[in-house]
Amino acid sequence: MEPDEGIILQGAQRILRGQVLYRDVFSFFTPGSYYLLAFLFKLFGSSILVARTALVFFGAAYSVITYLVARRVCSRASAALVAGLVTVTTLPFRFVVLHNWDSTLWACFALYCTLRWVESPHFKWAFAAGSFASLTFIFEQSKGFGLCLGIGVALLAITMMDRQRPPLNRAQLGGLAVGLAWPVLLTVLYFSARHALSPMLADWVWPLQHYSVANRVPYGYQNWTDSVRHVLFGTGSPGMRLIKFVIISPCFLVPVLPLIAVGLFIYWMVQMRSQRVSKARCSYYVLINGALSGLLLSVVAVRPDIIHFIYLQPLFFLVLAWIVDGSDIPGRTVKKLSPFLNTCVVIAFTAFAVPLLLRAVTTPYTLETRRGLVALPAKDTVIEYVQAHVPPGETILVYPYLPLYYYLTETYSPTRYEYFQPGMNTNQQSREVLSQLAHRPVRVVLFESSFPEKIPHSWPGTPLTEIANDPVADYIVRNYRVCRILHSSTESPFLFMIRKDLTCP
Repeated sequence: MEPDEGIILQGAQRILRGQVLYRDVFSFFTPGSYYLLAFLFKLFGSSILVARTALVFFGAAYSVITYLVARRVCSRASAALVAGLVTVTTLPFRFVVLHNWDSTLWACFALYCTLRWVESPHFKWAFAAGSFASLTFIFEQSKGFGLCLGIGVALLAITMMDRQRPPLNRAQLGGLAVGLAWPVLLTVLYFSARHALSPMLADWVWPLQHYSVANRVPYGYQNWTDSVRHVLFGTGSPGMRLIKFVIISPCFLVPVLPLIAVGLFIYWMVQMRSQRVSKARCSYYVLINGALSGLLLSVVAVRPDIIHFIYLQPLFFLVLAWIVDGSDIPGRTVKKLSPFLNTCVVIAFTAFAVPLLLRAVTTPYTLETRRGLVALPAKDTVIEYVQAHVPPGETILVYPYLPLYYYLTETYSPTRYEYFQPGMNTNQQSREVLSQLAHRPVRVVLFESSFPEKIPHSWPGTPLTEIANDPVADYIVRNYRVCRILHSSTESPFLFMIRKDLTCP
């Protein structure tokens, strides 16, 4: 029961009911993921299977793009090896429906088309590169901005340093401009026609003031609780601790790859100026590393934890492919150590993949929800009880943060917010929620009483005053009473609460 997964699922479902994003549903990122999933639900029906199946196609595309881009300078074996590691470690790390995965897909396409444009200057590749870069922004604004910035700086550097390259003509620049413009223009026209342009723009810039405060974490943050750290590093024999370290070592390696890309970006620009290496090879490395540097900037600006690095792993793994191949790494020492380093990489990432894949096929429980069958690591009494006592389509309040329950039980939030997180959402938004609840009181509340315990390790930047003062929780306690204590599959307690003027089911 990943809290984040229900955001897109339930948002798409509300769009299918005729609601408009930003006007009727709050979202702090751009709208592409919602409307793509709503389109898939319209075609194939609204179910968790349809949404998760789309992820499989994303994963296939990641591997193909990684292979095609790496193959430009790496051997077939090296490119195929790294593409295989992308397959078994990227999506399995967090196989949930999120805006991060489809935005990464468009970023992959954008980088590939830009590379083809550099290799073969033509209007069609310029248009495709601009279109996919703009789509990346429409699906996640920070990632799209970082990608466009990185590619733009890289193209400028290539143009200035490679005097032999013919200058970009009007057709190519026009294709790039049209490609960049049409997704944004269509988005603006759509929401303007539905009187949602102002709230859309306000929601887009909302993270700059609020999201980043609660999500400020150290670079490469692992999101581990104290108990998890104790299990990983404080228990077991020395041999078992070594095995555990090998398994989790990619979590420390992956955030290093984009830092290497920044260094390589500078290195290959120097090589291009020295004219000791072919311009085509230099242009390749300058473009790819420039794009990776821009994407790194987007991660650092949002939340530089391991999860957000994994979201971009198909592109960051290009650096790993160059290391594994070793053909453009100077120095005999590195080449001599290459077989040993490659063996360590294969062992580490294979060990990392095994528990991820086993987790998917060894779940002991299954549960039939209103959106399809789900497999769970432990019994979930919340969904069972809600489906037994709440009819489909009813408005309930799941507080503060598990919108996936709305989707799986086919219920709906009474407010614009699928979730409300103290310390990230504002006091003004809490007053809006209270006003909507007072105007339209719900019969049932699912209240996760232990949620504040998750804040210190999941959102360590949250101000303590915001945790201590939660007016929405106070409203729930004043107006609702507990009927049953339930537990999610992650063993989090949820209170099934009924309005005090009603009787428990």
